[in-house]
Amino acid sequence: MKIAFLTAGGIAPCLSSSIGALIEKYNDLSPDAEMIGYLNGYRGLLLGESIPFPESIKTNYATLYDFGGSFIGNSRVKLTNIQDCVKNGFVQEGENPLEIASKQLMKDNVDILHTIGGDDTNTMAAQLSFYLKKNGYDLTVVGMPKTVDNDVYPIAQTLGAWTASEQGAIFFENIANENTTSTRQLIIHEVMGRNCGWLTAHTARDYRKRLDHRTFFPEMLLSRDKWDIDAVYIPEADFEFQVEATRLKKRMDEKDGINIFLSEGAGLDTIVREMEAQGEEVPRDAFGHVRLDEINPGQWFAKKFATALNAEKVLVQKSGYFARSAKPNQEDLDLIKKSAFMAVEQAISRKSGVIGLDDDAEGKLSLIDFERIKGGKPFDVQTTWFQIMLTEIGQN
Repeated sequence: MKIAFLTAGGIAPCLSSSIGALIEKYNDLSPDAEMIGYLNGYRGLLLGESIPFPESIKTNYATLYDFGGSFIGNSRVKLTNIQDCVKNGFVQEGENPLEIASKQLMKDNVDILHTIGGDDTNTMAAQLSFYLKKNGYDLTVVGMPKTVDNDVYPIAQTLGAWTASEQGAIFFENIANENTTSTRQLIIHEVMGRNCGWLTAHTARDYRKRLDHRTFFPEMLLSRDKWDIDAVYIPEADFEFQVEATRLKKRMDEKDGINIFLSEGAGLDTIVREMEAQGEEVPRDAFGHVRLDEINPGQWFAKKFATALNAEKVLVQKSGYFARSAKPNQEDLDLIKKSAFMAVEQAISRKSGVIGLDDDAEGKLSLIDFERIKGGKPFDVQTTWFQIMLTEIGQN
């Protein structure tokens, strides 16, 4: 039996660990299996670039639990975006990327493909599986859902999101101390989250929990209030800028600093409309997503609020690359292992799908049909802990 691994999309604190956990389980159920990894996601599959896994990795699989990122590499390649694949030299003009990828899997005699990625990665895997079966080649594909945004239907908790939240909170613990470098300082912590505010909200929650375990010294100006959060802005919760500006101006006058947690997708529609109205080109990736790193929402909000709050210094800091590159924490690693072990069991039984905590099955770990997997799952702003947090920081 030959097993292939492929990681794709942006990285998250679960990719290398997921491969490690899959190998651990295969050691029990199919110790003689041959394993390969396609390099840099679907790019490597299209170009026929892969590496064989040596026997030593079966013995040393636990080493992978200690690393973030993906040791076999990632890329954002959409097999159904033929124009983009041709443009980047992954296929030739007139070729069908799905056909090229399928032929490579057949050429490599792959029996089981494990994909670790978000909704785009796993829906592409499904299309590969359907295409191959239609053409007489039975490939079992079992995916695992990774994304720090935690925004995949119907997955209750995606792999890596808990760790990214914790790491974002650790990141801001240091950044918050910058409030001592000037008066009337505005600090914006920009967190990943294009359409979903879960990571921003949960990072704020984790940060405030960490504050609960610190000792402050208000008599010497070390007040929790100054280190606390003043606003959390996410895509799912619209707000009136002037109302918020008035509220935050009052807080700035009282505590001499403002800390904002901002989801990178918050206000994105407004920013895009403003760019288009000014005749500017909106940069997008192969999936049609706006390139947020080039749009820079944090700087846009910083300019708006700096004037309104009479800020003397403005600092915008992004925790995204720091948070998504971490190795998994124990909570994530436990979920990764449970998911990977079930993934192997299902794969050996020749059942395809995505392993995840299924919202429609009371959060039970299940094999979910590919057709049920899609992105864009919003964060529920009515979640109790989120509403309590907004009340505590005076945003409700």
